[in-house]
Amino acid sequence: MQDKPKKWLNAAVLLLVAAWLAKPYLMPDKPEAGKPKAAVNKVDNSRLLGSIRFTPCTLAKGTDSLMAYCGTLQVPENHDAPDGRKITLAISWLPASGEAEPDPIFMLAGGPGQAARGSFPMVSGAFTEARRKRHIILLDQRGTGDSSPLKCVNEKGESAVVDDEDYTTDAATSFAKRCAAQFEGKVDVAQFSSSDAIRDLDAARKALGAEQINLIGISYGTRMAQLYGKRYPQHTRTITIDGIAPLESVLGQDHAKNLESSLDLQFAQCAKDKACREKLGDPRAQLNTLLATLAKSPVPVRYRDAITGEWKDGQFSSGHLAVLTRLLAYQPQAASLLPLQFAEANQGRVDTLMALSEMMTRDISDQIMHGMQLSVMCGEDVPDLVVDPEDSTRLLGTGLVELMKAQCGVWPHKTRPADFRTPLQGDLPVLILSGEFDPVTPPRYGDMVAKHLPNSKHIIAKGQGHNVLPVGCMPRLFAKFLESADAKNLDDACIKTLTYAPMFTGLNGWEP
Repeated sequence: MQDKPKKWLNAAVLLLVAAWLAKPYLMPDKPEAGKPKAAVNKVDNSRLLGSIRFTPCTLAKGTDSLMAYCGTLQVPENHDAPDGRKITLAISWLPASGEAEPDPIFMLAGGPGQAARGSFPMVSGAFTEARRKRHIILLDQRGTGDSSPLKCVNEKGESAVVDDEDYTTDAATSFAKRCAAQFEGKVDVAQFSSSDAIRDLDAARKALGAEQINLIGISYGTRMAQLYGKRYPQHTRTITIDGIAPLESVLGQDHAKNLESSLDLQFAQCAKDKACREKLGDPRAQLNTLLATLAKSPVPVRYRDAITGEWKDGQFSSGHLAVLTRLLAYQPQAASLLPLQFAEANQGRVDTLMALSEMMTRDISDQIMHGMQLSVMCGEDVPDLVVDPEDSTRLLGTGLVELMKAQCGVWPHKTRPADFRTPLQGDLPVLILSGEFDPVTPPRYGDMVAKHLPNSKHIIAKGQGHNVLPVGCMPRLFAKFLESADAKNLDDACIKTLTYAPMFTGLNGWEP
């Protein structure tokens, strides 16, 4: 871990380099010898793209950072009342590394509740080839990042989803009420739906002076891409959707079922591996044994905080286990830890699981603007959510649906448009990416979308989870698709060389 002085030094260097690269030709000349120094004018390092003025900035997430240009865009809070209250959206521009084509790339982040500018540094490597000929535009969706964020905080002022360890429906409802009260009289949270946000997106396109744009949506961002393509097909050149959430499906309804299917596929890799099978047994059986233990009562645990290194005491519960297992299942390389950790936990060693659970839950709470998530889901999905009795036998249980319905009972929201569930159709070129093991948007979702799009191609990445754009040769395929705007004839043979992540069979890793 870097110490603070080093972090500050790195940040200072990045800012200086950004300023130097922006417009070096604006630096004042040195005064001639013997002549008095003239007043030095402040250097304007800003740049104009369309009608938006951008200034040098740094986009950072953890140890990942990028030099970029940052600006703002004002839009009506309520697009149907354009003369009313305005909100300010944060927008960033990463210039093309070569001569730019007129149609930029807009990356649409996941969640709902993640910010494009905050999440981009982690996937920026996947855009290197695509950026050679196109600008990348990152617009923080309203309610996220620095675009009037709907950030819910608990009584300590910390980012949170609900500040009750029991996660009861009463606690969830109380938390949603307190969060809504934070914004009362300041902002109308009902105006933060996906349908509002695509109008912001088109306002940004106009302001940048682009007749057409290329959309890359990741997870929930795929919903935004589909909605924009439906409403503004004339301004949509290509769409790439990675981890697709079909418009005709109800986000959240199948989360418990999809996780079980993903775990079955991933645990099967242990059964195929002799060392994993012999050393760790059946991961599903180990998981069931652990769940049975935790169903009686949480397990007291002393563990070390994965970020601060501080020793803490806690209670490891079935809720911790469910959330951690789901989050790790998003990336099979991380999920390869699960069979070993289940076996360790059944021997009484749950400290690693507790530390991982606390770290990942904290990270998610910091990334997701829960108020924005409620504004989206309460109007678009929760009205269609039903409690599936079969979920009570699954790891996630019925709690997710019950908590969401409880919170949406008190959260201000609008009714979705009548045609919201109508799928994206027509001749737009669409590249659909799925991970074979995706626990939230499985490949069958990609098939649902592809059947309505004759100019689409659905690529399923073997052994991969959620968000596969950075994997293997996928960045190169993405760049080729942007060049040709032809998904159907894209040669995806290179992606078939992907292999499965080996399971950890010991604390030193997998078998040699």
